Amino acid sequence: MTGGMQYVNLGCGQRYHPRWINIDLVSSGPGVIVHDLSRGIPLPDASCDVVYHSHVLEHIRRSEVMAFMKGCYRILKPGGILRVAVPDLERICRLYLEKLEQALAGDLSSAHDYHWLLLELYDQTVREHWRSDMWVYLNSNSIPNEAFVRERIGDFKRASSTPPAPVGLVKKAARAARPPVKWLLEHLLWLKPVRAWAIGRFRLSGELHQWMYDRYSLGELMKAAGFQHPIQQSATRSLIADWTSFNLDTLPDGRVYKPDSLFMEASKPAS
Repeated sequence: MTGGMQYVNLGCGQRYHPRWINIDLVSSGPGVIVHDLSRGIPLPDASCDVVYHSHVLEHIRRSEVMAFMKGCYRILKPGGILRVAVPDLERICRLYLEKLEQALAGDLSSAHDYHWLLLELYDQTVREHWRSDMWVYLNSNSIPNEAFVRERIGDFKRASSTPPAPVGLVKKAARAARPPVKWLLEHLLWLKPVRAWAIGRFRLSGELHQWMYDRYSLGELMKAAGFQHPIQQSATRSLIADWTSFNLDTLPDGRVYKPDSLFMEASKPAS
């Protein structure tokens, strides 16, 4: 609750505000409600003044996106605000073409940037294992264009050498599997059925990007779900009162948490 207003952060991860309703598949702190959003949003109709989700929509299958967006519409009060942050496809494409031209002209620095942009576009969509090309790039001893990468994705830390814990149904399946069985399967990946199992297990973990959005396609999606007046915002500009005080799209020092993001807002009709 925020001054009598009810705000909700869906798929909050580790970025949440204690005065908001925070929901995610795995709890990352006190007060975070554990819920699988693929099963719907566990809030009553017309109960929220603001619905926010950041870097969640691109992980939802295209066949399920509309149901999710309509769920956001359902829980908003008339006149309520939806704020969405996703990777900005338009910005990536414009940068890609710019860096491609410069790389073709022999600019080595741009060639490194071009390679990174390809990873942004495809790695999180096609990867079949947690130790992907992007993971290798970010964990190399020397990143030739580290300043550019940080400009794109913000601060990052070297990843762990162990795979992330599976979540949801995959986590339950992993717990059910006996360690000797798991070991055997991992050492039989050269067999097509076993490899298909391993790839499918990873691809159903929620890790992958299922789609990408630009300001046009996201605005059209918002309107199709019933929202009106979609508008592009910035990390610090919002129709939500005192937005920057929550530090969801920004860090306490004012830097943008996810610089590669497209920020858009729309509202539920007041009547």
